[in-house]
Amino acid sequence: MRKLLRFLAILVAALVLAVSLGTLVPRPLWPAAAAGEGVRHILVLKNPIHTDIAIPVDDEVRRRFRFLADAGLPSDAPEVRYLVFGWGGRAFYLETPTWSQLKALPAFKALTLDASVMHVAVAGNIPEPHPDVAGFDVGEDRFAALLNFIEASFQEGPNGPIVIDNAAYSNFDRFYEANGRFNALIGCNTWTAAALRTAGLRTGWWNPLPVSLGLSMQLYN
Repeated sequence: MRKLLRFLAILVAALVLAVSLGTLVPRPLWPAAAAGEGVRHILVLKNPIHTDIAIPVDDEVRRRFRFLADAGLPSDAPEVRYLVFGWGGRAFYLETPTWSQLKALPAFKALTLDASVMHVAVAGNIPEPHPDVAGFDVGEDRFAALLNFIEASFQEGPNGPIVIDNAAYSNFDRFYEANGRFNALIGCNTWTAAALRTAGLRTGWWNPLPVSLGLSMQLYN
């Protein structure tokens, strides 16, 4: 028993150290070159375990993600101001719309290995400042790179991104099959961090939790 407790203590200490270093060591180590002409204001939305990226919409963005409207998502509605993108584990994402609906199998898959999905929602005005919202300005070239990253996260079928039938929390969101495998070490928040680095922002070296990602973004941007 004493050996088991010692092992668990070492494991917890190693995890705490990894998360701390992953937050405090910036990635990339040096700031990116200055942004080009034009500025886009993107948002990072968080809850206790998950982060999303909110992209401001215009006619070009709507055209690029036209497949959302084709699947019934009202992305063309004039009151829509943002498209909100998130990547995550298939079982947990689809079967846990609220914490009260948490089940053992999706939780187990989230902690081990699972297929991934993209979740897309539409939103109107998102107020700032807000504890769960962080805004960042990126140049037009970096904004285009971010859109490329998001688009590449969708799994492509013969007719484009593959919408998951009968999978949504409301009339204002949809789920799509995604590229990549999900696990607790490389999860939704590490996807968000990678996307933000594509946009020219700096994150921590490893950000598995929203709190570590948020702190590293405050430190280095």
